[in-house]
Amino acid sequence: MIGGIVMIFVALWIYQSAMRAKTSNVIMWVAIATVGFFVVQLSFIDINLYILESIKSSEGGGDYERDLTTIGDRKNEGGFQGFGGVLLSLYLELMPSVVGVLAAALIRIKFITKEAFSIGNLFGDVKEMFLSIKQSFKTSDN
Repeated sequence: MIGGIVMIFVALWIYQSAMRAKTSNVIMWVAIATVGFFVVQLSFIDINLYILESIKSSEGGGDYERDLTTIGDRKNEGGFQGFGGVLLSLYLELMPSVVGVLAAALIRIKFITKEAFSIGNLFGDVKEMFLSIKQSFKTSDN
């Protein structure tokens, strides 16, 4: 859910940056950056699932693994309580989207705006994107 909302913002961000940079084939670059975001996000989700399964299987014992013929679910209690569990949950939920935004930002800075690499340039035009979204909700009073 979070990744889908972030993907919409990334597409808007890339579109507005490409329009400001007067790049040809704007829609193509929006598609490339959005697909790049999606691929990196899915890759990190797979990595996170591998991490989660390795943590759970190492502490789960015999109750975690089950036969193919048994009915029910694996034992998933325990393991992720406390502050460490909160941090792990935040990491597993937010890291795919964060890394996807970084991938889209790298595509934006390298191929669309062709600016020098810096943190300010990497996330440039984000403020302008949110301001234009805010302006789109305003109505004109006559």
